[in-house]
Amino acid sequence: MSGRVAVALTIAGSDSSGGAGIQADLKTFAALGVYGASAITALTAQNTVGVQAITTVDPAFVISQIDSVLADLNVVSVKTGMLATAAIVHAVASRLAAVPQLDLVVDPVMVATSGDLLLSVDAIDTYRTILLPRATLLTPNIPEAARLLNAGTAVTIDDAIDQAKALVALGCPAVLLKGGHGTDADIADVLCDRGEITLFRHRRIQTPNTHGTGCTLSAAITAGLATGLPLHDAVARGVEFVSKALVSNQNRRYGAGHGPVGHAVGFTVSAS
Repeated sequence: MSGRVAVALTIAGSDSSGGAGIQADLKTFAALGVYGASAITALTAQNTVGVQAITTVDPAFVISQIDSVLADLNVVSVKTGMLATAAIVHAVASRLAAVPQLDLVVDPVMVATSGDLLLSVDAIDTYRTILLPRATLLTPNIPEAARLLNAGTAVTIDDAIDQAKALVALGCPAVLLKGGHGTDADIADVLCDRGEITLFRHRRIQTPNTHGTGCTLSAAITAGLATGLPLHDAVARGVEFVSKALVSNQNRRYGAGHGPVGHAVGFTVSAS
């Protein structure tokens, strides 16, 4: 049996502990039936407790990786994760501007679950001005949205909706503001798609294994777009996938800190 395979490309950092970054993205792509390719922007020495060291990749070599993949594979969608420096953000944005037909999910990775900084401060403005206008979807969490907007942290749902709309006003057509950093028993992820608001509500899952949830969600959405799902459906399936992945690893222990979500969870969901 032959046929075209849906291919998604992740441009992100490597997580030596396997829970986030490139490793989480590729596991998520595979779990959702999409072939994953990668361009590595940084190497991290990290585990469940924190990040011990980071080495960034030369921006020109990041672009070489992207060029190699795009020259040969039938890439349909792309996601960015940890881009680390302003130079890498600028290089990636410039290269992806040449392929506007590809869906682009931008996960503005700034801080690890452990609290370690993963993006240089001078790169934030480059995100705003160069990368966000190229994105199909931006997926910040609550602290990341505040940093991108130079604003206070959203506390209420109304705050989150206002900040999602403000991010759309920066030039990105759609924003999914993730609510996991809140404290309520229920989580509401806010999707603002060209001004239209959709709330994805779900129960907070009590688990120490939350490492890589943001990477996993953005990768799941990217996989959905690669298989032809409309944006709303890709987001809905991504949110459900992450919830099931969190539950599947709820009672397992991987180390002394934040373990990974269960990327290998058996998962079937309709596209609607």
